[in-house]
Amino acid sequence: MKRIVLASASPRRREILATAGYTFEIQTADVDENIHVTDPELLVRELALLKAAAGAKKVKGDAYVIGADTVVSLDGEIMGKPADRADAKRMLRALSGKTHQVFTGVCVLDTADGSATSRSDATHVTFRELTEAEIDAYIATGEPDDKAGAYAIQGIGAKLVEKTEGDLNNVIGFPLWLFQEMIEGK
Repeated sequence: MKRIVLASASPRRREILATAGYTFEIQTADVDENIHVTDPELLVRELALLKAAAGAKKVKGDAYVIGADTVVSLDGEIMGKPADRADAKRMLRALSGKTHQVFTGVCVLDTADGSATSRSDATHVTFRELTEAEIDAYIATGEPDDKAGAYAIQGIGAKLVEKTEGDLNNVIGFPLWLFQEMIEGK
């Protein structure tokens, strides 16, 4: 198999790939994530493509460069990473007692011919009713600071969740099943 380069600094994505037995390199890709796309599924696919393309520019030789992006969507509002702790509080209040969707886009870019495929997955996550004290205590941990929707389901944020429908790895930030389908099709 061609070498794999993950265009992401996310420790969660690295962990998912490594746990699944993949050997890969890391090539971080900084892109402007402020693009004007209002459909969350399209947004994560576009951002995954931008990240893969930025990572591919730094890669020499043949490789599959992988880009990924995750957002939370509640009633049509896209929630990326909170701007600050007040924004995290706003997001967590909005998610309290409701079901939202988590979308992750994955792009596989083949440096040999420049072809790229972007796909996405969605998972439904239901939060339990949260008290102000629970929200404040969670924010004080710092965990929400750089997470889409201001929570990490693989961490302390798991206590906020009542149930999930769909792939847990998708919520964490990398739907492994989708990536495997994409790679096997290459």
